[in-house]
Amino acid sequence: MVLPAERAQVHVGDTTLTYLPDGHGRLDPAVLFPASQPEGWATHAAYLDQDGRFPVSIGSFLVRTPERAILVDLGLGAVDFAVPDVATFHGGRLLAGLAAEGLRPDDIDTVFFTHLHHDHVGWTSNVAPAPNAAPGQVVDGLTFPRARHLVSAAEWQHWKGTEELLGPDLAAVQTPLTAAIAFVDDGAEIAPGVRVLATPGHTPGHCSLEITDPTGRDERTVIVLGDVMHCQVQVTESSWSFLFDHDAQQATQTRERLLAQLEDPATILAGGHFAGHVFGRVLPPVARRVWASGR
Repeated sequence: MVLPAERAQVHVGDTTLTYLPDGHGRLDPAVLFPASQPEGWATHAAYLDQDGRFPVSIGSFLVRTPERAILVDLGLGAVDFAVPDVATFHGGRLLAGLAAEGLRPDDIDTVFFTHLHHDHVGWTSNVAPAPNAAPGQVVDGLTFPRARHLVSAAEWQHWKGTEELLGPDLAAVQTPLTAAIAFVDDGAEIAPGVRVLATPGHTPGHCSLEITDPTGRDERTVIVLGDVMHCQVQVTESSWSFLFDHDAQQATQTRERLLAQLEDPATILAGGHFAGHVFGRVLPPVARRVWASGR
């Protein structure tokens, strides 16, 4: 049995990547991975909790270079709600975790969104969208007012003006971001050694990040996956699509492409939804691929 991940950190040259928990979810595995069916989890029971639920970590990655402070995704925000027969969600720890790193919201110069699902944008403004949110909350600005906020154009256009349960709330996320959002393309370098990777499928404009040492002294690479994978089980069961993949076939193709590239021992994966350990490596298949926790 695994629990949601706690703070963890890796270094690549002078760049530090720190996972900051915001909260967690507990999901019905057969519902969220339709291809798995209950019997598909028999060999993966270690990733389920005592109630047979699938725990997911939800948080943010803090990327610090000698000159920059970047947040990758913004968690759930201060929420506590359930989606009946599907999942429960709880959040609210991100700002305290950031303060423990010695940073205030004003110290963040860049926010990068891998995509705009609700569990990645919760701290965009002072209002955290949730189905059970108290009425009458007033949005009074961005949580990280000095930061440039980056996302792919395809992702922004897909959700623009919409009011969907999974997407970015119109009042609390889309409207306050309108004057601050900027678009990045595949291959764009948003900081020295921090490069955008287009990884569509889970959403139309989903992107990951590749982090390397710009000096070249450290040969390791970290890939921040976003939602290319929701669980270490997908390293082995790469054909298991997530219920909310926008294009399941494309998401699977993206996952397979990345996994084929990630068997290099110098490559570290950062899975923001991975329970237990968010950092690890993909070992080359003997009979099949497996996940190796740690860094």
